[in-house]
Amino acid sequence: MSRAELTEPPAQAAKTAAGVRTPTPLWTLGLLRNELGTTLRRWRTIALLAVLAAVPVLVGIAVKIETSDGSSAGGGGEGPAFIAQITNNGLFLVFTALAATLPFFLPMAVGVVAGDAIAGEANAGTLRYLLVAPAGRTRLLITKYATTLAFCVIATLVVATSALIVGALLFPLGELTTISGTRISFGEGLGRALLIALAVAASLIGIAALGLFVSTLTNSGIAAMATTVGLLITVQILDQIPQLHAIQPYFFSHYWLSFADLMRDPVYWDDLIRNLQLQGLYAAVFGAAAWARFTAKDITA
Repeated sequence: MSRAELTEPPAQAAKTAAGVRTPTPLWTLGLLRNELGTTLRRWRTIALLAVLAAVPVLVGIAVKIETSDGSSAGGGGEGPAFIAQITNNGLFLVFTALAATLPFFLPMAVGVVAGDAIAGEANAGTLRYLLVAPAGRTRLLITKYATTLAFCVIATLVVATSALIVGALLFPLGELTTISGTRISFGEGLGRALLIALAVAASLIGIAALGLFVSTLTNSGIAAMATTVGLLITVQILDQIPQLHAIQPYFFSHYWLSFADLMRDPVYWDDLIRNLQLQGLYAAVFGAAAWARFTAKDITA
């Protein structure tokens, strides 16, 4: 008998003898930190973040070249939201970049990470070793989802930070005009930019839960990622068909662009709240489905 076993309480010693260990909060935080570090160190994740960071650079350079002769960007009303205001204030590049990446690039990146969360471990043969540790299936699933949500925030901030830097280098900064026509200070504009970034990150909660659920259905990380991205594209297409207007408010992407209401004075909260409620609903439904599937899944390899 080891010294650790001699000093354990009887109940804990019985659990240890039976091969059951109770995870501590510090151990759980360590698992989350390890999962997030592993995710961010993968070349695939680095490539996704690099692509996201490159989008504001390309948009900023394109606007700069287009307006070098004195013409205005997006003069015909085309292009992402706020693009016509970039030349007046580089801070608008943050809003434009988020509007350009939210429909596809950001959710695609989240779908790749979420789809690989469980299926990737199963495919690599490491899932059963994770379950041997004192995590348990529920705790491991929560950790995987928390890691995906952290990636949502990181990916969004990468886009916003890249856009802010490029906007400051290529265009003037200062007071800006809201959609309502009122003027706000640059400091308040930065605050609203941060709120918009957080609103965009929150908009990805639903696709993250959906991707995690898909990831529990297969042992192939590639299949899970492809399925999640395929569902994203399908929902985006269905959300553009007028004949489906009755069910479109229930699509996870329907209120994604409601973040633009944060640039109104006063702010319009209705669609923003609907978006948060919808994302919470998707997280609850598909999170529960992922838990039911994962806890009953036969893991033999």
